[in-house]
Amino acid sequence: MEKIKTDFQSVDASGSSTELVLEQPHRPAWGNKLQYILAQVGFSVGLGNVWRFPYLCHQNGGGAFLFLYLILLVVMGIPLFFLELAAGQSIRQGSIGVWKHINPRLAGIGFASCVVCTFVSLYYNVIIAWSLFYLGHSFQYPLPWTSCPSLPNNTGFVTECSESSPTTYFWYRKALKITGSIDESGGLDPTMTGCLLAAWVIVCLAMIKGIKSSGKVMYFSSVFPYLVLFCFLVRGLLLEGSADGIRYMFTPKVEILVDTQVWRQAATQVFFALGLGFGSVIAYSSYNSHTNNCHFDAYLVSFINFFTSVFATLVVFAVLGFRANLLTQRCLQRNGRLVTDLIDSGVLKGHLIPESLNETMVSHEEYSKWFDSLHSELSPYGIQQCDLKQEMQKGAEGTGLAFIAFTEAITHFPASPFWSLLFFLMLLNLGMSTMFGNMQGILTPLLDNFPSLSRRKSLFTVFCCALGFVTGLIFTQRSGNYFVCMFDDYSATMPLIIVVLFELVAVAWFYGVDRFFDDIQGMIGRRPFFLYKYMWKFVCPIIMVVLLLASLIRTCIEHPTYRAWNQTKAEEVLQEYPDWALAMMILLIVAASLPIPLMYVRQVLLDRQSSRTDYSECAYIGADGADGVSFPVDGNAGEGVGQNGYLKVETEEGALERSELL
Repeated sequence: MEKIKTDFQSVDASGSSTELVLEQPHRPAWGNKLQYILAQVGFSVGLGNVWRFPYLCHQNGGGAFLFLYLILLVVMGIPLFFLELAAGQSIRQGSIGVWKHINPRLAGIGFASCVVCTFVSLYYNVIIAWSLFYLGHSFQYPLPWTSCPSLPNNTGFVTECSESSPTTYFWYRKALKITGSIDESGGLDPTMTGCLLAAWVIVCLAMIKGIKSSGKVMYFSSVFPYLVLFCFLVRGLLLEGSADGIRYMFTPKVEILVDTQVWRQAATQVFFALGLGFGSVIAYSSYNSHTNNCHFDAYLVSFINFFTSVFATLVVFAVLGFRANLLTQRCLQRNGRLVTDLIDSGVLKGHLIPESLNETMVSHEEYSKWFDSLHSELSPYGIQQCDLKQEMQKGAEGTGLAFIAFTEAITHFPASPFWSLLFFLMLLNLGMSTMFGNMQGILTPLLDNFPSLSRRKSLFTVFCCALGFVTGLIFTQRSGNYFVCMFDDYSATMPLIIVVLFELVAVAWFYGVDRFFDDIQGMIGRRPFFLYKYMWKFVCPIIMVVLLLASLIRTCIEHPTYRAWNQTKAEEVLQEYPDWALAMMILLIVAASLPIPLMYVRQVLLDRQSSRTDYSECAYIGADGADGVSFPVDGNAGEGVGQNGYLKVETEEGALERSELL
């Protein structure tokens, strides 16, 4: 923003006095431009790129969803990302300082960002703890989730595992030790609590020296995932069935372009993929030099993020295609043996199976056609459809993709422990680089705005990490996975949309787009393209309002549910959140959004109190509607005022005496 070398205060259009923030001469800075770019890429490219984007792309039209996502990235994502980069770099403050600089009444935007970052950090580090747990178990051969555990008398396998899968059983019963519902706490899991402690220790060590320490860590944490993804892509393309996965991935379904729900999901994914509203983008850019080309950075980081999502999607569906092909072939063989047994026992007639349908050579397309034609006769005997597409959809979202589907595919790789180590190291680094950004979004604005904390930066960092660990114990209960899902779905979505909406209002309407253009010109040497003005003033705010309304309507219409593990059925079942959990959701949303109106009201009251104080320091001399005179009053205020309220007329003797004193 504009830097004016003056001791006076500027008054904005709303009448609030804004004390301009002068550039800090001793503010830390990135070691070089590469550190900064890796930090921004590391924060924006997170676990969602690996397990959320591929799922959305597959469920919502494949190639058509990619096209829709790219449109929204250009129309909404890049302008918003550029706005945050420019604001942070110009003012060189964290999120609180940036919005307080524009208007003190909008300081709540920065505090809301801090609250959201806190909520996300609490559960995000639990996912890192899960990755550490699996990473530790990857040093075994065979991997512990390769096969089902045997019964105590070695007469068979655990029924729950046999009816689901070894990876599913290991995830729910060994890693999470999960309960049947969110109402059942089950107590703390000591192993997972230790993993969470280790995760917070890693974060604390990386953050304790600020960007001097975290910036150097980015060289590894941001680059390593790309190396692992490339290795998995090469290995995946050599597997049978990988082409089927990629074909299903990119087969376009143009009809989804008229589905408003798909537009909402694509816009939300763009929103969260770039990390908008968290305050981390602002915090990172605040450590740049004032002349850095933030406009180029906005495009660079945004498109790196997009191509990373596409790259990760290729890897995921190449591997899932192999897994689905393997499971389909097993299904065909199992059903083929079952049909043969039924024919040999005389239950089914032999003519039901054509000669071309041989169990060892049949393709899943031929089997599907045969099964559909005899569905009513085959179903009573437990013979099921073997659908490749259906197998690919199983466990293809969120933690299910990473800890169930992908780990199952890895067990079929040669040297599976090696690939398991690579995969969970990648998840660990993806999670850590995003976690560093979240912590920067908390620490930077607080340290910038509270000098007493900045003098004890290391101690405050340790305190925040310790507090995060203690609070995060709610997620290491045996029911902790259900709380992770709750926080992931409800603690950030609507509050972040509200935060970004107010960011747009602050820049476009309070501060003014033209003034903002002038500031950007002072940094990069030229004014931005004129379309940004209309994007920031009209297009992006409208999209934010539509997203907010869509999220509110969806939440109100559909009763919030979560997937619980049913031990008896050995499968996930949908359950409705209890009343206390619904109250907790509402509390999360309100707590994250409340700083905006609270800080606004607080500043309005302070402004009114300040104006009254200024008025009381001046005496108004006049009577009955006559023009009055305002004048400053010193300690002897009453001496110059007569009993009737008029100014006393100074006599010549008095004037002479006063001049002699002077």
